Formats: sequence, C-alpha cells, structure tokens
Amino acid sequence: MVQPVVQAPTPEVLQGFAAGQLANRLQRSIRLWLWVDRLYGTAPNWSMDLPNPFRYPDVRDRLFSPRHPKDDHTAADAVSQHCGDRHCLCHKQSHQLLFAPQWGLSEPRWRDEIQFHTGLSRGDLDHILKSCPFATVHRSLRDDLKQLAELGWLKALGWGKFKCLSPAKLPQRSDNASVESNLLTSQQIRQLLPILESVAFVQPNLELVIQTLWQHLASNGSKPSSDDPRIFIHLDYILPPDSQDQVDTYQEQLEQLWQLPSSGVIQFNYSLSQSKTVSIVTYPVCLHYVRRAKYLSAYGCDPHGTVNWHNYRLDRIESDRLTILPWGDPQIPSALKQLRRNGELPQADVVRRELDRAWGFNFYLPHALLLMRFPRSFAQRYVDNTLRHPTFEAIAYSQLPSLIGDVLTNPQQQQKILNILGDRSPDDVYYRAWIREGDINVLMRLRDWRPNGEVLLPLSLRRKMSEEAKQELRHYQRT
Repeated sequence: MVQPVVQAPTPEVLQGFAAGQLANRLQRSIRLWLWVDRLYGTAPNWSMDLPNPFRYPDVRDRLFSPRHPKDDHTAADAVSQHCGDRHCLCHKQSHQLLFAPQWGLSEPRWRDEIQFHTGLSRGDLDHILKSCPFATVHRSLRDDLKQLAELGWLKALGWGKFKCLSPAKLPQRSDNASVESNLLTSQQIRQLLPILESVAFVQPNLELVIQTLWQHLASNGSKPSSDDPRIFIHLDYILPPDSQDQVDTYQEQLEQLWQLPSSGVIQFNYSLSQSKTVSIVTYPVCLHYVRRAKYLSAYGCDPHGTVNWHNYRLDRIESDRLTILPWGDPQIPSALKQLRRNGELPQADVVRRELDRAWGFNFYLPHALLLMRFPRSFAQRYVDNTLRHPTFEAIAYSQLPSLIGDVLTNPQQQQKILNILGDRSPDDVYYRAWIREGDINVLMRLRDWRPNGEVLLPLSLRRKMSEEAKQELRHYQRT
C-alpha cells in the first residue's frame, strides 16, 4: 500500500531528508520536511498554483510574512530580530512544527527514537527543539530547494528554476521492500546503517541508499532495540552545518562537471588568511577527506600564481558557487590548454601514485628521507605492526651508516648524524620513510610521538622539532 505524499515527521521520515547525517542535520531535515508539506500537503498545496517553473522568490513570499526581511545579506542570527511579524514562520520553534496536533506524534516516544538514531544528548536535543529552523539566511533556503531536487521532490531546471512534480512521480514509501530480504537481513541492515551514516558526509549521494534501508526497516515493522548498535564509528568533521551545506554544493558541482566528456576548468575565490583572499583558476582532479575536512586536488594557478598542483580545503572557498570557465577563456593558463590539446590533462591516478611515493597529503612537495628513533618499549606498543605509509619500515642499527652515506652528500652533515647515532643505543628501534617536506599531516604525527620519537633526518625537520620542544618547555617553566 502506498503511503500519503506528506507524512508525520517521525524519525524515519526525517532520516530520509537528512542526507544520511541526522545528528548533524536534524534542523535542516525538519525544514525540508516542512517544505514538502507546504508544496504537496492538503492545506496548503502550493504545487497547484505555483508558477511553472518557479523560482525561490515565488515560494519565499508564501513561506514568510510580508514583513520578513528579504535582504540576502542579513545574517542568520539577525533574521528573526529584523522580522516585524511575531507570527512569521521564522519565529516558530522546531517543537511547534513537529508536535502540531494534526501529526499526532507522541513526544516522549519521538524523543527516544531520535536519540537512538542520532546519539544526541537530551540537552542537545532540547536546544534543537527550541531553535527556529527557518530563522536562517535565504541562501540556505535556496539550497534547500536544490536538496529537495536531489531527493526527487522537485525537478531542477537550472538557473534557479524548479518544477513541482505530479504525485505519481514523487518519492513514495511502499510496503514492498526495495531491499531483497535474501541479500540483507534486518539485523544486518541495522549493523550497516550507523556505519553508512558515519561516512555519508564524504559522499552525500549515500543518502539515497540510507533512506532506502530505513524504509526497508520501517516496512518490516522493525523497532529500535535496547541492545544495538554496539559498534560506533566517530569520524571528526570540523565544519558547522551551514559550511557543510556549502561544501556539499561545491562537491555536487564538481561531480556534475566530471560527468562531462571534456570536464573543465574552475575559478573561485580562496581564503589564505583572514585578511588575504586570492582568485584561483585551476583544473579539478579529485576530492579527498583528510584531517577532518574535504580537499580538492587540482592542477593550475596555485595561490602563489604559478602553474602547479595544490590541495584546496573546500570550506575555505569564499565564492557562493564554483565558476566553470570555457576552455577558450583567457584566464586559463596556456600550459593547461596545451595539456588538453595533447590529451595529457592530469588524472587522479597521478595523485594516488604520488601519495604512495612519499608520506604526506601535499603530494606535490619535494620528498626527503625521514629517519626516526624510538625506545624499544614505546615502539612495541605504538609503532611496530602499524601501517603509516608504504615506505615506513624498520631498519637495523647496523644499516644506518650506509643509508646516511647514500642520502647525505655533505661530509659535515654525514658526520653530525653519525656522531648522534654513536650516542644512541643499538637496542633502540629505528624507522625510515620517504616524506613530503613541510607537510603538516606528517608533522602532526611526529608531534604525537613526542617525546618518545626522535627525528634524526632530515636535519631541517630535526631542528624544527627541537625548537618546538624548547618552546613547550618554556611554557611549563613559567609560573
């Protein structure tokens, strides 16, 4: 039996709007659900008389009071303050929207199930329920429409235009399970869902898979049990919800661009610091999730104005959208145009190969030999039998003089390291690896190993670690 188009905002329904991240996007999920209620509900049903196609202002003026600020530059925390109508939607709390009488929800049960699905504390959930989901900037609401199109509730026509769909073409929850029971049992799905939700921010398209799995559980009458899940994956992702939405927009643009036969070059404004922003023109190659954020590896004009590889953190892009440049645009470096004519534009396998050659995410930096010493007891606990990089491997103390002679051509530097080794115990544990000089990710790992990990080579890195250790000591010497 096919369910009604607009359903009560149960945790399962909100899960379908949450892009697989209900804990991080509960408030936005509530917004998307209410959008669908306004567009396709019984009263109102905007789809019956909206312009076809429509733009955001057409629904904005129906959604809010005439006294609601229409300025795109009003900050989110000032929207409600500038709205002169206390009955406007921007003043309504999530609690009012969710537990309106017509939905017939049991608040205690709803709270228990939301906490089960999200792991939110009671205090965090109370804060969300007291917040006003529509007291936000118009850009976020425009992005809501794009998200509804991604989820199949609208048709995007480009240039900010959307079209409502007929009821037969809208997403439906059906009693017929879309996941074959002989492929996954309900218990297996319950074990899989927390894992998928933990990593869905890396690939937002997983939301459709997650939504299907939740619908399968709901169609089978499966209820949360007290003894699962018992396994959790926590991946740090440092971005607040508004920034996550913007980063997802960039990712969506890039994925669409990569579907085109000729791909393309992009332009965006990039923040190097609070006071310096540069314009970047580059050829996007691949995306990474590293150190709690998403990065774009690209080849083109880097922040220093030279044609080279560079990694760009997506949340530091300051443009509302990436600008796609035609290949004839004069801003595109001639070197990139020549690579295209020769059929030699950079590919993702170049990035993978360079990442394997040396330890460090900034794969375009020069590589150098890393030589480390650890006390044996520390190495046995925290270093041995761990995978840091394919080139990171133990080396015998007796092999070190030969290695140093091969790597260091300066006799004075050779003797300096040999003298240091002469003061170290052959019973300690020594490791070698190729690293990218100046890579912050490698540096962070070496800092984590202090004070038990001694950097012997490269000498520049050894000096840096020494200076940092002295600085730390000065902090603790102060009274």
